Amino acid sequence: MGRDLHILPKFSDRWSHVYLEHGRLDKDEQSLAFWAAEGVTHIPIDQLGFLMLGPGTAVTHAAMRVLADNNCLVTWAGEAGVRLYAHSTGGTHHSRRLLRQAALFSDDESRMQVIRRMYEKRFPDKLPPDVSIESVRGMEGARVRRAYQEMSAATGVPWDARNYDQDSWANSDGANRALSAANSCLYGICHAAILSAGYSPAIGFIHVGKMLSFVYDIADLYKTEITLPIAFNVVKESPSDVERRARIACRDVFYDTGLMQRILPDIAEVLDAGDDVGESPGELEGRIISLADRAAVGRIPWESDGPGERRTVENGAPEEEGGRRSADLD
Repeated sequence: MGRDLHILPKFSDRWSHVYLEHGRLDKDEQSLAFWAAEGVTHIPIDQLGFLMLGPGTAVTHAAMRVLADNNCLVTWAGEAGVRLYAHSTGGTHHSRRLLRQAALFSDDESRMQVIRRMYEKRFPDKLPPDVSIESVRGMEGARVRRAYQEMSAATGVPWDARNYDQDSWANSDGANRALSAANSCLYGICHAAILSAGYSPAIGFIHVGKMLSFVYDIADLYKTEITLPIAFNVVKESPSDVERRARIACRDVFYDTGLMQRILPDIAEVLDAGDDVGESPGELEGRIISLADRAAVGRIPWESDGPGERRTVENGAPEEEGGRRSADLD
């Protein structure tokens, strides 16, 4: 029988993320299991928002289908999750938020209004009326650099500058490596939320020109509050294994700060869409019902369907000769 959309978890109800490396991910009944040298780890997929697959990870077709059916964002990442090679797509079936985002970006005045709301959500003072985007970037950069120095002074962890080389990762200092690992987790959660609601990760307002520009815009709302303290405190506790410990700390802090519940309303706020923050079953936001599930109840949507009546096998969809449905619908 088909799934009841009302009992599937929304994005805000899910766990934040899981990072896997050196093992095999496969379907296990209606969930997932990860086989590694240390043993088997069972993963309740309907509660997961973002999965990072690190080096040495093999994943089966069946596992990917389960992940897609539950609209879990999957990324293929480098060691410690600090480099993104590829990612899956989102599962919303509605484009209204994407169209709104594009319209706001394409008009200079509305784009500047979004930038103002983003800046003023992070910092207490309001921007001057005639400020330029370049000036906002400069002001933001100065505040972030000051936040690094303040956190260094508070924790006693040395800090020179944000500086690391992904090709010479081990040569970076502990604070930079921990911060990169924490930010990678934050980017993944923000990316999953953006796709879940039907926004484009590429249409940024402060950041531009990258396929994840909007991800960086939204993640910046939380960095000084969440990932910056995580990174410096992890290094303060111990200089060893900082990437793994930063990821674990992120999971705890994301939960404690209610990050999963905050991202979509915060996006709606900065885009001035405060009345459009929910997830409705009719849009399949945050989840996917597969063709196999729909076929089980005779609800296969056809490409020519408009917004009204949908044709199904039960109410007039074409059948093959002999009364059989086309094989690729089974």
